[in-house]
Amino acid sequence: MLELVERIPPGRAMSYGAVADALAERSGRASPRLVGSILARHGGGVPWHRVVTSAGRLPPGHELSARARLLAEGTPLCGDRVDLRAAGWSPARGM
Repeated sequence: MLELVERIPPGRAMSYGAVADALAERSGRASPRLVGSILARHGGGVPWHRVVTSAGRLPPGHELSARARLLAEGTPLCGDRVDLRAAGWSPARGM
């Protein structure tokens, strides 16, 4: 899972659910909550700030840090959320 998050390019983002769906294609099971739990415990070395809610909300409890990192990467934001239509990335499409 952490390897997938490492592949998200700067300026792009995935939702917890999209990460879970991509993992489920390979392993057969995953959930958005599991993704969040793994990132909370072990995600300090990966670009955790590029994983957001399905509505584009920033990681809970880390909004200020995540926002600063995303802005520095040029990630499209709409107010206090990531614009997933513009910034969404999929490992299958590389987009």
